[in-house]
Amino acid sequence: MQLDTLIIGAGAAGMMCAAHSGGRTLVIDHAKSAGEKIRISGGGRCNFTNMYAAPENFLSQNPHFCKSALSRYTQWDFIDLVARHNISYHEKTLGQLFCDTSAKDIIRMLLDEMTKAGADLWLQTSVTDIRKQDTGFKVDLETDGTRKTVNCQNLVIACGGKSIPKMGASGFGYQVARQFDLTMTDTRPALVPLTFGDDVLSDLKQLAGLSVPARVSCNGTSFDEGLLFTHRGLSGPSILQISSYWREKDAISIHLDPAQNIDTELKSRRTTSGRRNLSTTLADLLPARLAQHMIALSGLSGNLADQSDQTLSLLNKLLTNWQLTPIGSEGYRTAEVTLGGVSTNMLSSKTMEVKTVPGLYFIGEIVDVTGWLGGYNFQWAWSSGWAAGQATSSRLKQ
Repeated sequence: MQLDTLIIGAGAAGMMCAAHSGGRTLVIDHAKSAGEKIRISGGGRCNFTNMYAAPENFLSQNPHFCKSALSRYTQWDFIDLVARHNISYHEKTLGQLFCDTSAKDIIRMLLDEMTKAGADLWLQTSVTDIRKQDTGFKVDLETDGTRKTVNCQNLVIACGGKSIPKMGASGFGYQVARQFDLTMTDTRPALVPLTFGDDVLSDLKQLAGLSVPARVSCNGTSFDEGLLFTHRGLSGPSILQISSYWREKDAISIHLDPAQNIDTELKSRRTTSGRRNLSTTLADLLPARLAQHMIALSGLSGNLADQSDQTLSLLNKLLTNWQLTPIGSEGYRTAEVTLGGVSTNMLSSKTMEVKTVPGLYFIGEIVDVTGWLGGYNFQWAWSSGWAAGQATSSRLKQ
């Protein structure tokens, strides 16, 4: 079977690439359905992009690499595509755009775009071997119990990282990268809940289910978003965000409800409600269980009137700089993305083509470009997939 372009991976990046590749294009995936991670994303509504997507929202050993693709296919380009397909959507918060109805609308849109471009899709198909040839690549496949061999000029690796293995993530793309001697950056789970030792967890479990606005900081980066206490540790948007910056043995700093000036409020209430218990008064400003926990950690007791400016300032320091040291994360099982991957030094930022292997491309999550929570990683999939699609199409015309 002779192809122009073979794309391994029918996820966000792979389908986007296929919609723009041109020529005889085949997309394969070992899953039963295309776009499985799209389907489950955003609680089934798919946070498909972010209105504020910009290079500073992405982590990479080369922070400049993502600029070319993101600037040539922007969030507004994808929003226009969504609108052309009459998919209704809304902004949830912080520029995050979600489908009104279902993430399946995005999958259908991409499949329609692939069909329009003439691309084929084979599901439940696995790769057994890849060989480089003078004119491209020879790839052995197994589909429906039958072995087939395809020859292609362009080979695009779009099979994602290691996150959410129950959805079929396997790290296969990293094997391909190693086969062609590509440099890899260290990979780790990202956008993932953090876990704690029994000494800390025994207290946090008592707070399970509580959610509070917070500023969570680590290694010079901070996020102001929701914080969720769970039976396993800490989660919520602020924790998922900071997990990409956290490393083993690092402490995180938590500023509870940064929109409030709790110190000023307590000192003000001391003159009007001094006879009230300190813990009861703090429970007016924070969830009651959390207020009780923080008072216990502070070692303070008694009524509000009993507290000096100094003791209230010490309590405020705890509330605004609560230091906790995670022992790990929940790992790839629940991580939304994989941090790290194929080194950007190996790729063209314009085309996503491997510099040393003409015709070989890596796109999406497998590349060392990782976005923040909130639609940024989907935007990288659209932008990098589009860039590779344009490149493969242009290469066929040469």
